[in-house]
Amino acid sequence: MKTRRADRLVDMTHYLLEHPRKLVSLNFFAERYETAKSSISEDLAIVRRVFKTRGTGDLKTYPGAAGGVFYTPLMGEEEATAFVDEVIAEVSNEDRVLPGGYVYLSDLLGQPDVLRQTGRLLSTEYVGEEIDAVMTAATKGIPLAQAVASELNVPFVIVRDDAKVTEGSMISVNYLTGSSKRVEKMALSKRSLRSGSRVLIVDDFMKAGGTIQGMQTLVREFGGTVVGTAVFAEGRSNVRLIEDFTSLLHVETTPDTTGQIKVAAGNYLSRIYQKKD
Repeated sequence: MKTRRADRLVDMTHYLLEHPRKLVSLNFFAERYETAKSSISEDLAIVRRVFKTRGTGDLKTYPGAAGGVFYTPLMGEEEATAFVDEVIAEVSNEDRVLPGGYVYLSDLLGQPDVLRQTGRLLSTEYVGEEIDAVMTAATKGIPLAQAVASELNVPFVIVRDDAKVTEGSMISVNYLTGSSKRVEKMALSKRSLRSGSRVLIVDDFMKAGGTIQGMQTLVREFGGTVVGTAVFAEGRSNVRLIEDFTSLLHVETTPDTTGQIKVAAGNYLSRIYQKKD
């Protein structure tokens, strides 16, 4: 039995949102709803208009037998600014300051809505980029990496500081931490990342950037390319090992017990929106 247009629009929209950055043929929808492709094209025009009006994302249709429809999640500058301002207000609390000048963010990065919006925002920078995987370090960056990977519709891989017998053979590298310059080790299962992959590195918090620099080295050990680096928040550091990155927040704290904190927007506006102008 043919599906009514209203029902098609709801189901089609849901399917596209669940399958971002994937080319879906018109034949797939035509067979799914037992409807002519001409009707499907009209439906997609409605979905495209709504997505554009609401700032949900970009919907492109490609003609031909090998063509179809391709949905890319996006977040507009106005929505992004409003979201980051809300996060700044939430983080600007002296109770969040931890010893050493770190900031407690685990509660925020455990909220599904914050993760969804962060994933959309960070993935917006990579429209048109070919990305094979998102990489993060265990453990606090895992939810964030998963959110970004979901919007990009790619796998995410977790770098660990110790080898697990359940991971099989591993590739490991040594790296220097930030100002303390301690030598640490990180490892990734050979099965986790395909050789030559294009990788986006995502982490929750960066000070000097030693962990991220270690992940960059690990990507190269797999013969891969680092497409970009994105962090939820960057902290002030006298030593900065990473210069090319995107951040949502810039946080300054005192390393003593006074708990002073100053939170501002990171560099995401210039990295994502001004770069696209």
